Amino acid sequence: MDLSNLKPPKGATQKKKRVGRGQGSGLGKTAGRGHKGAQSRSGFKQKRGFEGGQMPLHRRVPKRGFHNPFRVEYAVINLDVLEKQFEAGAVVTPELMRERGLVPRGTMPVKVLGRGEVAKALTVHAHKFSGTAAEKIAAAGGKAEALARAGA
Repeated sequence: MDLSNLKPPKGATQKKKRVGRGQGSGLGKTAGRGHKGAQSRSGFKQKRGFEGGQMPLHRRVPKRGFHNPFRVEYAVINLDVLEKQFEAGAVVTPELMRERGLVPRGTMPVKVLGRGEVAKALTVHAHKFSGTAAEKIAAAGGKAEALARAGA
């Protein structure tokens, strides 16, 4: 076997459908578009989500509640994670947390939550702290310093 006698398996290829080429072609006259109606005409475009006149899905589904376009999503991290990952006296910044893979990469502001205990004196820079997190950091002899969020 060589490249000269390679060909696709039987039935794998079909001839191109040539519409509007006379009655003998099987696709002459209306060229597979049927009679009359918008879809038979040139320049026809269907609206996104159009379901043939049936009530479209986006109008059938009930809509409830309120979506706040100004909501701020935070990347959260707990104290027990900071306790494991950083040594005593360390200055913990959002950039350092991203480097170590503790919070997702990107521009999300970081919030520190108070799950777990912290025994080391850490200086933690974050955009927000929960009340218990700030208390626990201070009780361990560290500092919880809030950063100004960009665009706020």
